[in-house]
Amino acid sequence: MNARNDVQVSVLGLGAMGSALAGALVRGGCATTVWNRSPGKADELVAQSARVVADAGDAVRAGEVVIVCLLDHASVREVLDPLAGELAGRSVVNVTTTSPEQSRELAAGAGIAYLDGGIMAVPHMIGEPGASILYSGSGDVFDQYKPLLDLFGDSAYFGTDAGLASLYDLALLAGMYVMFAGFLHGVAMVAPAGVKAGDFAARAAPWLSAMTGALEGFAKVIDGGDYTVAGQQSLHFSDLGDLLAATSEQGISTEVVDMVQRLIRRQIDAGHGEEGFARIIESIRQQPD
Repeated sequence: MNARNDVQVSVLGLGAMGSALAGALVRGGCATTVWNRSPGKADELVAQSARVVADAGDAVRAGEVVIVCLLDHASVREVLDPLAGELAGRSVVNVTTTSPEQSRELAAGAGIAYLDGGIMAVPHMIGEPGASILYSGSGDVFDQYKPLLDLFGDSAYFGTDAGLASLYDLALLAGMYVMFAGFLHGVAMVAPAGVKAGDFAARAAPWLSAMTGALEGFAKVIDGGDYTVAGQQSLHFSDLGDLLAATSEQGISTEVVDMVQRLIRRQIDAGHGEEGFARIIESIRQQPD
């Protein structure tokens, strides 16, 4: 199903991501109005038929759907709060990164049909295979404008709780950043031996990709609540003492590995050393003493 060409869409914010979203709308044939706090970022979009306005209020008034892609929650409030009257009766799709509670706060705005989005892509991926955006909030907005939203990437809806898309987004980013930190720790470990980061990456990428196959198994154990199921690697076996020693011997920081080791040791010290590695989620679920 194609996006309706008669939908008037406005995009607030033309950073790298906002520009990518606006470009996808223009290419999809949508009548698109764009606004950015600082001028000069819309030239390429205007050349592709987008309309640029100098005032955020003019942009809001031009749009049946208002896509918001700004720096942070504070900037969203700064731009939208003075326009509350203009926004009433319109559909707002906010893809600015915010916390779940901030998303819920925006959704509570009087008269606004609000959909919150978490973008699981970098700008150059927008409109291409592999891009996805997670949405929560108004189901009516999602259903009505899904063909338009699909211009950005695969659209997934998580329900009426406006904070849930943000929660998923940030939880997925947590996994990504910790993985990246682990990779960089490995790069730092082998560097004193003369190994280039590119050579290490060539080994690390397929290894880490293969290890993601364990995620479903961890999830099954966690959902079942039984960390004694046969076939799991025990926490005793998972102890990272040797890894920490090797890290210190290479003369680099142990901070990345220390974090994981602390989670492991808290469960071992509590008497769970023979249980599976997935049990460290119990360390994560509780604040340390």
